[in-house]
Amino acid sequence: MSENPQVKAILEHIETRERELDDQAGQLRTRIEELTRQLGEIDADSESLRITRKTLLALPLPSPATEPDRPDIPDHPAYQQILTAVADAGRPMRARDLCQALDLPILPKNTEGIRSKLKRLVSRGILTEPEPGLFARPGS
Repeated sequence: MSENPQVKAILEHIETRERELDDQAGQLRTRIEELTRQLGEIDADSESLRITRKTLLALPLPSPATEPDRPDIPDHPAYQQILTAVADAGRPMRARDLCQALDLPILPKNTEGIRSKLKRLVSRGILTEPEPGLFARPGS
């Protein structure tokens, strides 16, 4: 090696720079290995998704589930009040009982109006009439 101080300083600088570059290269190699491992995991997950998609697309379509027919409840709020009162009672009721449950005066116009609504609910299959004038929810 040369005894020239300038050359010696340059050579030391080169050695220092070589060590720095070797350290950086080692760090990059480690990082590349980690990224390669992560990329492999992502590729494997992606392949699993492709297989799942292919499998699902190959399955036959299920037949559409049929919903049980739900009778249409008339829009007027009195019908909902009647149904709630019958459900709360948990037993068959007469029009007069419903008038009491709904805090209506026991007058012929009220009981006949309630009876008419009950008959409409029976005709739509929402309520049943197990015996004349007695109204209940189906299955009660």
